[in-house]
Amino acid sequence: MSIWFKKSLKLADLEPFTPGTMAEHLGMEWMEIGDDFIKIKMPVDHRTKQPYGLLHGGASCALAETVGSVAAHLVIDSSKFVCVGLEINANHVRSARQGSVTGIATALHLGATTHVWDIKIYDEVNRLVCISRLTMAVLNKAF
Repeated sequence: MSIWFKKSLKLADLEPFTPGTMAEHLGMEWMEIGDDFIKIKMPVDHRTKQPYGLLHGGASCALAETVGSVAAHLVIDSSKFVCVGLEINANHVRSARQGSVTGIATALHLGATTHVWDIKIYDEVNRLVCISRLTMAVLNKAF
């Protein structure tokens, strides 16, 4: 059973969330949407590395917040509500130096006023790079 507000959601429906955003600047691409998850990919390159040549922790957080925020938006009735970030944390468990990383967001809690999203980020050989948790506030649109 799908968790999305729009039950006929397709991957192409995610494309409008990228232009003119940090996601576009960092080269993020939507990869897959399932009944209860969204997957996004980001390159590990000059835009996303820190000076030691490793994936920057902030880039991992940007990837996690992007996929989790869009997922939260897709669960609500966007004509009545908006979702904004309350808190994000990240545990960086492995480095990435090249290629790309993929973030997968799944819901841990979908309440009336808050959502909690689990985002796991993997490298190209499916090794866990980062575990993030994103808490979103669900607000009435007339805030």
